[in-house]
Amino acid sequence: MEPARSLWPQIEPLLYGVQRPARYIGGEQGACAPERRARQVAWLLCYPDTYEIGLPNQGLQILYELLNERADALAERSYAPWIDMECAMRRAGVPLFSVENHLPARTFDVLAFNLSAELVYTNVLNMIDLAGLAVRSSRRAPSDPIVIAGGHCAFNPEPLADFVDAFVIGDGEEVVGEVNEVLAALLPTCTGAARQELLRELAGVRGVYVPCLYRPRYEGARLAALEPLPGAPAIVEKRTVADLGQWPYPRRQLVPLTEVVHDRLNVEVFRGCTRGCRFCQAGMITRPVRERSASQVREMVDEGLARTGYEEVALTSLSTADYSGIERLVRDVVGDPRHGGRVSVSLPSLRVDAFTVGTAAAIQRVRRTGLTFAPEGGTWRMRRVINKLVSEEDLYGAVDAAFSQGWRRIKLYFLIGLPTERDEDVTAIADLAARCAELGRRHHRSATVVASVGGFVPKPHTPFQWAPQDTAAELHRKIVLLRGAARGVRGLTVRWHDPEASVAEGLASRGDRRVGSVIERVWRAGGTFQEWSERFDLRLWEAALAAEGLSFDEMVHRARGREERLAWDHVSAGLHTDFLWEDWQAALSGAAVEDCRWTPCYDCGACTGFGLEHVVASSVPPAGGSQGTWQDLDQGGRIPVRFVSRR
Repeated sequence: MEPARSLWPQIEPLLYGVQRPARYIGGEQGACAPERRARQVAWLLCYPDTYEIGLPNQGLQILYELLNERADALAERSYAPWIDMECAMRRAGVPLFSVENHLPARTFDVLAFNLSAELVYTNVLNMIDLAGLAVRSSRRAPSDPIVIAGGHCAFNPEPLADFVDAFVIGDGEEVVGEVNEVLAALLPTCTGAARQELLRELAGVRGVYVPCLYRPRYEGARLAALEPLPGAPAIVEKRTVADLGQWPYPRRQLVPLTEVVHDRLNVEVFRGCTRGCRFCQAGMITRPVRERSASQVREMVDEGLARTGYEEVALTSLSTADYSGIERLVRDVVGDPRHGGRVSVSLPSLRVDAFTVGTAAAIQRVRRTGLTFAPEGGTWRMRRVINKLVSEEDLYGAVDAAFSQGWRRIKLYFLIGLPTERDEDVTAIADLAARCAELGRRHHRSATVVASVGGFVPKPHTPFQWAPQDTAAELHRKIVLLRGAARGVRGLTVRWHDPEASVAEGLASRGDRRVGSVIERVWRAGGTFQEWSERFDLRLWEAALAAEGLSFDEMVHRARGREERLAWDHVSAGLHTDFLWEDWQAALSGAAVEDCRWTPCYDCGACTGFGLEHVVASSVPPAGGSQGTWQDLDQGGRIPVRFVSRR
């Protein structure tokens, strides 16, 4: 590796001519500025979006702490420079750098990317290029940094397979140490053929996928197989942290020096979800449910507030209102006299059927934070298809509870373009939202409802992974239909996500390795920050597809068959393919299934490897759950383990 030398003298003059220079200076409370020592693996943790989007990311912050606690590792951070800064850097010959010590990216041993959204893929390529590396992994020198990626999007790694040396599948807390041990042992000798040997050793770590050890084979326009080379596993199993209570991270949440999204103390209360929404990739790939004990959550809140000075706490998960004993937990946090009555609690993810007047009252005791409910579908038929078992009575009850406790603005989230959708399902969204606005006006004359509409994108490892995706033209037609139905409704605003961006997301979501060349063409044509509406350009994607002899019709808009090889079949999220297919068939027939946390097992496969059901923190199930279906290990309901053998 090149000697580490700070680039700050070259960076500082650039900051006078760019927006938000605080993005690039570091120095946040909670940050490390590690000094390099011999025999340490140096990690640069990269978030492929701007600082204000990337800094609050909990996954990156957790790995940052874990690595810097190790004697054989150190970690710094880097974020995608905005357009103005990138131009200034390229003109001045300044490469990608870390924000802690402002060291060149290529002086690190590892560049590790968090993949939280598909449309950031062009930014990944841009950051690799800014680091001074060949974009394609096959063209890198033996002494170049190893490029690693993880996050939810890594469950289909193929679109980035030609650019990333290794992917980590699943939870990172345990596997990052194992990866570091391999790197610490082999990096000192990493020249020539030794780099290939290092990659083979990484492939031997459970949960690590090394793309260069697999060869795709195509038959006509379709992927026929992804063949592992000798020694590579045929199936890469995800990593799952069984006991979240053993990992109370981040302990030192970063406190930014400038405005960022989600600028508050974030405490993860549980991981996983068993509601079984068929469109939701996160809910499928993060099973089983693992809750922290209420006592640990309170401890993390208390220590975090004392250290950061924040006055707002977000209790995070995929569906925080499902946390067992959530009302008592919120009351305990808000009512703690040590906080002086100044701390508010927000629940960023709310299930309509798990939100009560008691929860609303507890949340708003200090101040009312934003409320978003996600019915997803406009009709009961549609919600049964997607397995979002929220009745209209559930929705109206939750909305009325919120307005009755003083909220004046509520956001509702819906999807359009769902399988089996009819026009009446679309217009019903306006009817549902109008009724909610009417309920609000019973409590406040100025009450408003915002109906936010996104285009459905079929995701890997979900029952809808075989579904066709609507064209941009069809999504536009449905938006026009919805706007017409909502026109003139007092207190109702309809907003929507760009249909063209949804189509490009679908391409990157379910694409095979050939889509990598499309992504590279979009990047080389200037298509960075495609997640940002002002930067997205569908014409770049259309031109790139045409140049590669591919099409949206083939890659995005057609249904997949049961026997078709899917690009991600070599990656296991722990779910049986038969379970997903049967759930897809159930969706087409409008059949729904209950939350398996409180009902008998459906044998989806997620719990099989652990011999357990789910890990909960209280003997009181959330609203909508059925009691008496499991044994609590502690009469106080404070122990976060419930290991119940299925065998």
